[in-house]
Order: sequence, then structure tokens, then C-alpha cells
Amino acid sequence: MTDVLIAGAGLIGSSIAWRLSQAGASVTLCDAGTLGGETSSAGAGMLSPGGEFDKPSVWIDLAVEGMRMYPAFVEELSAAAGVPIDFQTCGCHHFVESETAQRRAAFQSSKGIRVEITDRGLFYPGDAFVDPTNVLRALRSASRADLRENRALPEIESSEYAAVVIAAGAWSSQVRVKYRGQHVPLPSVKPIKGHLIGFQLEPGSLGPMLRRGHTYILQRSSGFTIAGSNEEDAGFDRSVDPAICEEIHRGASQLFPPLKRATPYRRWIGHRPFSPDGPHIRNVEGTNVWLAYGHFRNGILLTPLTAQRIANGITGRS
Repeated sequence: MTDVLIAGAGLIGSSIAWRLSQAGASVTLCDAGTLGGETSSAGAGMLSPGGEFDKPSVWIDLAVEGMRMYPAFVEELSAAAGVPIDFQTCGCHHFVESETAQRRAAFQSSKGIRVEITDRGLFYPGDAFVDPTNVLRALRSASRADLRENRALPEIESSEYAAVVIAAGAWSSQVRVKYRGQHVPLPSVKPIKGHLIGFQLEPGSLGPMLRRGHTYILQRSSGFTIAGSNEEDAGFDRSVDPAICEEIHRGASQLFPPLKRATPYRRWIGHRPFSPDGPHIRNVEGTNVWLAYGHFRNGILLTPLTAQRIANGITGRS
């Protein structure tokens, strides 16, 4: 049996706990708040490698692999938990100029992304969405970890455990970690605030997701339709700015005119974990400390991949 401590019970930390539990590890999963109560539950759940990345980088390779893993991950987790998960491969229309479309399509096709050039820009038939609140509910049910909510971990001596995982999102570098009494430096991470707005529409009224730049629209099976998003380097400010929400509403209405007549049902914010050299999905050399944070806009997309890689690293599996 392996005793593992995980700091952070969002989608990534909880998924790592589930995978480790499957491997027979004894896992303690701690969070300063509640399971998935911060960035994970705030995310829209858009899974769109092509919409995010159009240049060579570690990000696009991770995103393509993460997208490939998603259907099996959702199916396995839903079956293990006995909880339905709203996951659909619905495709996405990405509005870009013709020249940009040609360039993006050529590069992304070479990376294994399915993309079609259209008269409006690009269409990604393999893009999908998942409801993160469904995934969190399933993880709570499926994992055999010792979940300790409202349990902040300001300092950890990692040598007291077989392994320690830091998966606290934008809060990760605030955790003080030692290994055999020596300070373990953690890569810096900071929150990038983003606003989202939601509408209750007729289910099936949107069709494929829509995107132009950072403005996007997706609709879950219930008809709950989400539009986002902006980016602000505003620390951990939790206030909702009505003016920003109105700006998002206007931009989304240009993509999907029925939203002009719709009133937002909900407005909220999330704190994306940005790290200049992220994402961090690795061991800290010479220690038993593992990093699983800094995924910025793609934490939901990279959840299955991160969980598998960290769990495999700790258990020694390939």
C-alpha cells in the first residue's frame, strides 16, 4: 500500500486520487474548501484543442492526447460511480479569416486534429464539451480516497508520506513544502480571472459550439448555454463586473443572434491557474513531490492525461 497526500481536490487532484485508489494506494485528499468548489466547477467544460493552439508547443501535444483519452475516461468514471456525465462530441465552428483558416488547418492537421475549412472559417468535428460538475460528482462517488474538505495545508513535510501531489490550481505555489527538512521550491502560479454568463435555452437550440477569438458559446444537454470569457490579471478578486458580463453578452450575440433577446440566468467568475512555464505535470527531482498544476485555460481538457501520468509516475507503472 502507498500512502499519498494530495493537496487540492479539484478535477485534477480528485482524478489523481481516483486513479491511485484504483492502483491500491491509500490516498488522503485535502482541500482548503470543498471538492471542486473553485476553478473546476466554474469552468464551462469546452474541449477544443484546435480552438486553443495553432503553433508548435508542448501544449498542443498534450491537448491532442488529452482529447483522445476523454471518451474512455468519461465512460469508465461514469460506470464506476453510477453517475451520468454530460459529455458530447458536438463539434465547433471557429470564425476566422480565410488566410488564417488555411494556415491553422495545415498545421493542426499535421498534429492529428480533425479540421475542415468552411466559408465561415474552420469546423472541428471532434470538439466536445463535458459538464465539470457531473465529473466532480462522479469522482466524489468513485474515489476511495480519504477526503478532507475545509482542510488547508499551509505546510507539508513530504517525507512523512510515500508521495505528495500539489494540485491546488492557482493556489499551488502558496503551499510550503519540505522534503527531509529542506524547502522544496515550487514553480510560481497566479490566478487569471475570467467571467462567464449562462442562459437557459431550449435544449438543442445551439447545435455545434461557436467561437471567435476568446469568445465562445456552448450548450449542455439541459439547454444551459454558457458564453465566455475574458482574462484579467486581478489576483483572487471574486467580484462579478456587470460591464464585463454585458460585453461578453454582446460578443456572444454576434455569434448566436438568439442571445440578443435572452437574459442571463447566471453570472460568475473563475480563477485559471497561469504559470509561465506550465503546465507542471512531473516530479520534483530528488524528492517524492509531484506537481499537477499550471494548466491555465485547459485544466478540464488535460484532467485525464494529468491524472494518468501522475498516478503512473507514483506507482511506477508505464
